[in-house]
Parts: sequence; C-alpha cells; structure tokens
Amino acid sequence: MTRLKNLPGEILSPPQPPCLSLYQPTHRHRPGSQQDPIRFRNLVKELETSLRQKYPAQEARLLIEPFEKLARDGDFWNHTLDGLAVLGSPGVFQVFKLQRPVGELAVVADTFHTKPLRRFLQSVDRYQIVGLTRRDIELFEGNRDVLDRVELAPGVPRTITDALGEELTEPHQTVASYGGVGGAGMHHGHGGRKDEIDKDAERFFRAVDRAVLDHHSRPSGLPLILAALPEHHGLFRSLSHNPFLLREGITVHPSALSIEELRARAWQVVEPDYHARLAALAEEFRQARSNGLGSDDLADAARAAADGRVATLLIEDGRQIAGWLDGATGRVEFGDLRSPRVDDLLDDLGELVESRSGRVVVVPSERMPTTTGVAAVFRY
Repeated sequence: MTRLKNLPGEILSPPQPPCLSLYQPTHRHRPGSQQDPIRFRNLVKELETSLRQKYPAQEARLLIEPFEKLARDGDFWNHTLDGLAVLGSPGVFQVFKLQRPVGELAVVADTFHTKPLRRFLQSVDRYQIVGLTRRDIELFEGNRDVLDRVELAPGVPRTITDALGEELTEPHQTVASYGGVGGAGMHHGHGGRKDEIDKDAERFFRAVDRAVLDHHSRPSGLPLILAALPEHHGLFRSLSHNPFLLREGITVHPSALSIEELRARAWQVVEPDYHARLAALAEEFRQARSNGLGSDDLADAARAAADGRVATLLIEDGRQIAGWLDGATGRVEFGDLRSPRVDDLLDDLGELVESRSGRVVVVPSERMPTTTGVAAVFRY
C-alpha cells in the first residue's frame, strides 16, 4: 500500500491507457467492514464491463487480475480505514487507504481519476501532531474528522537513545577521601544531574526537530502541532527551525488523552486557520473576477489552462462533470462516465492546471465561491 504523502510519479506522469480508477468508502470495524470486499468486487465488475467495450478480453483480464487479487486478501480487508482508492494501468497498480470516506466510483479512461486523492493531499484541513517527552516521540496525522498514529520514517529517532546513542550524557562524578588516611570515600558530582538532563533534552529536541522537518513536514507540507507538557513547549520552540510548526499547541502529552480527545484538541488549534485559508481563497477569486482575471465558466477555465494562464483553480469536492478535455487546445466535450474515453472534466482540468505549474485546491461544496464547480484565477 502506498503511503499518501504525495502522488507517485507514475500516477502524475502521462500513463499508458487504459487507466482504471476505483474509489469506495470502507469501514474500520465490523459489521460494516464485512460488506467492503463485496462492494469492491461489484465495482471491479463495473471496471471490467467498461473495459470490454473497447479493449480485447485478454487485455482486460490482465488489468483486472490485481484488483481481484486484492479482493481476496483477507488481511487487507481486516485493516481498512475510512476510504479506499485503487489505481491500475499497464505496469501500474497503486492502493491508497484514506482517512475520510469517498463516494463509490469505477472509471476507465485515458488518465487516472485523481481528484479524491488531491482532496486528501491538501493541507487545508489536514495536520500532523508530534507528541514529545524528554525521552521519546510519537507522530499522528489527521483531519477534522479522524486522527491516526503514523509510523515514523526511517531516520527519525524514536527515543533519546536512538538520537544520542553513546553520546548520551552521564553525570560526572569523582571520588574524594576525607577524614585522614583510611577515611571513607565520599562521592561528589560536578555539575548537577538536572543540568546534564537538560543538555540531553536539548540535543534530543534538536535531533527530533531536524528529522521531523526532513522526513515528515517537508514531504507532506502539513501544519505541525506540538503536544507536550507545558515545560517542554518553551525549549522545543526556542530551538525549532520547522516553518510548519504552529504557534498554538496542545499542553498535554498524548498519552494522557484518548485518540478522539487528542483529535478534538488538535482541531481546536487548526480550525481557525482552516476557515481563514478557505475564506482567503474565495476572496482571491472574487477580486480576480471583478478585475477580469477570473472565471467560473468551465470552458473558459479549460482554454486558459491550456494556455498556461491559470494561476489558481478551485474545484468543488464531490462534484463530477462527465466529459473529455483536449489538453492542447482546452476544448471540452461532455459525455457519459460509463464510456472508457470519458472522465470527470473537473479532474482532468485540475491535472492540466498542475501540469502548467498552477495551484489546484479542492474545496468543500459549502465553501465554494461559485455554483458551477469551478473557480479559476488567471495569471493574465
């Protein structure tokens, strides 16, 4: 299973068609999880039916085989999250477990349907939490609805021993004799124990800050919340170079909270920034449109995207407009998703904008500044 930090290159680069995209909601626990593989098999049948409209039976069978193998993997279905995305094409098969439900969809087209994955890759409502003590760390990732522990990447120290090893400081002591010859030896420490612990904590925090930035924050681009006892916040923040670390934090260690309590505390930190960023995107579009540099018309946005003129594109989460987009000219044709040549126009438009170095943001429907499913801000 591919960890969802960034879409793999074989998904983003022009793939060899046909491209099979399957999405479905899943369940973490019984009894709902028992129905998940059944629903998955039904969606796989839809993919095969669509494939056979255009491709020979043998080619269709080869493409469907990895999907059917996944359907038979009992261990996989016993450890699902809230949603599932499976993408396959000649030489490519990628499986993504998602922290949010997605609508059922089975599409065969010339490119992958990636809009639901983009929704998860955005940092608009996603975040990470680093739980920190003087001795160890743990990492979480979540959104407004759910929070999960994250396996630390190789290179990230899990404990102070991992970080400092043989360099872990021990208190310096000497033995001196008092009371004349034969007097009992008395041990005196030079440098207090607390000073030594503080030095080790500072070195450990520096190592954690550097490793989390390199292996988690930069690759994901997600805001980072510090969860630690109050006395650890000041030290960690004073030496941190992580630009993703939020000013507000959680002044309790995660071990003192349930996972749901930790999620609720984290969302209290993230929510104001979340609403502010969505409002700023909507206002940016309204200002651009009033100056003749924005449009909510899909055809206009597509032509501008083909010319490389779209700086920012907002597309509505959960909305689908079936059709085909000519990436060279921006011409759009409307159609039926059951056709193996047709995909979601909003999805294709997003891919085109990204290929021209534009920014694409999938926005919740209630926060979209338009009713057409698209809002484009032009460079010129």
